[in-house]
Amino acid sequence: MKLFDIGFLSFTIVDIIDILLVALLIYGLYKIVKGSIALNIFVGFLTIYILWFIVKMLNMRLLSTILNQFINVGMIALLIIFQQEIRRFLLVIGKNRFIFASGAEFRNMLPWNWKAIHDTDINFDEIARACMRLSSTNTGALIILARSSELKFYAGTGIPIEGELSAKLLESIFNKKSPLHDGAVIVVKNRIKAASCILPVSEREDVPGDFGLRHRSALGISEQTDAMAIVVSEETGAISVANKGDVFTDLSHEGLPEFLLNSYLETESV
Repeated sequence: MKLFDIGFLSFTIVDIIDILLVALLIYGLYKIVKGSIALNIFVGFLTIYILWFIVKMLNMRLLSTILNQFINVGMIALLIIFQQEIRRFLLVIGKNRFIFASGAEFRNMLPWNWKAIHDTDINFDEIARACMRLSSTNTGALIILARSSELKFYAGTGIPIEGELSAKLLESIFNKKSPLHDGAVIVVKNRIKAASCILPVSEREDVPGDFGLRHRSALGISEQTDAMAIVVSEETGAISVANKGDVFTDLSHEGLPEFLLNSYLETESV
């Protein structure tokens, strides 16, 4: 059914739905690349695509052909340039968080997400106890809590541990004299899978200047996967949590286990 018809331009209900869906798609992509250098590349490519669309509508054949060739080659280039962003985009879709931020989401009703949201086998008391002790001695630490993925690729960059999660084991790993204290510890359910793991570093331009490599790595893994990262600063002893691309800094020792649990279950307000 046509809503209106003005010369060569006509609109139907399907056209409006089409435009709204494209707008939501662009908005979702913008949220993913926001704050990184990829945003500038995304805006540049989007500008060229809009120009090509206008030129094509005006039937300017020569310029349309030139821009069309650029678009065709550009799609291949985008797959190379935006490897990390595309991976994160697919992860967001897979987790059904494309448009909705947090809280009561329609994804909670999907069967494959029930267990991940309402159940956890991780002993947060042990993690909090280790973090508080490490914080009191200004011992740096980076602990990654896996969710839907066991992070086998990142665990493979470190030393296998396969030990039951405990505060004493975490403290011994991050002891300044331990050969495993550099890098991250990856925790899957209630087991420490590996230590001294290498993580991707966030490329965001809005990262505070006082963030060191641990904080940037924590932010990076939370951007590229659905894992949650806990950081203990070696300089100040402050405890921070990176979750879904956001960082919560200078967390109080009081109520730390509850905060970690709520953040992991994504019930904490962000």
